[in-house]
Amino acid sequence: MGGLARDDRRRWGVGAVIVLALGGLAVAVVVGVVRGSVATQSLTPAPVTVASASASLYVHVSGAVHAPGLYVLHPDARVVDAVAAAGGLADDADAAGVNLARPVSDGEQLVVPRVGEAAPVGPAGVAADGRVNLNTADQAALDTLPGVGPAIAGRIIEWRDANGRFASVDDLLSVSGIGPKMLESLRDLVTV
Repeated sequence: MGGLARDDRRRWGVGAVIVLALGGLAVAVVVGVVRGSVATQSLTPAPVTVASASASLYVHVSGAVHAPGLYVLHPDARVVDAVAAAGGLADDADAAGVNLARPVSDGEQLVVPRVGEAAPVGPAGVAADGRVNLNTADQAALDTLPGVGPAIAGRIIEWRDANGRFASVDDLLSVSGIGPKMLESLRDLVTV
C-alpha cells in the first residue's frame, strides 16, 4: 500500500508540473499577442531597420511623409518600401509625384512632394549629388559619363537587364569594354 501511495503522489507531482508548464506557455503566448497588438497600434513610427548591415542600402526619405529620416532597407527595396518605412505618405503628399514601383539605390535621397509642389526634376537615373545611378540611369544619362559612348552605355544596360542590379561600382568590370583604368575614372561619378 505504501508503494501505491508513493506512485499516486509521483503521478500527481508529474501532473502538476505539466499543468504548470502548460499554464506558463499559455501566459507567454497571451503576453506575446498583447505586445504584438500594442506594437501595431503605435502612432509614431520608430526608425526602421529592415535589413542586415551586410546586405542593405541606406535611403534618406524626406518631404511629405510622416517620419522623414534615414532608413536601412533590403537591397531589392522599392520606393513604396522606403515610404512605408518613413511612416507612409502624409495627408498632403502628392502620391503621383513619386514612382512607388521604382527600385531605390544605396545613398539615395527620396523626396516626396506635397500637393502643389513640383516634383524634384533631374535626368533619369541621376542622383541629387549629380552622380549617375548605374541601376536606374537610361542610356542618355550613362552617355554623359567620360569615355562612355552609346555602345558602352548600351552594354551597361544590357548587363543590368541580364544580371539584375549592380551591387557595387566595381561590378562595372563585368561589362565588356570597361577595364580597371576606366573604372577608376568613373568611380566618383557613378553610384548604385
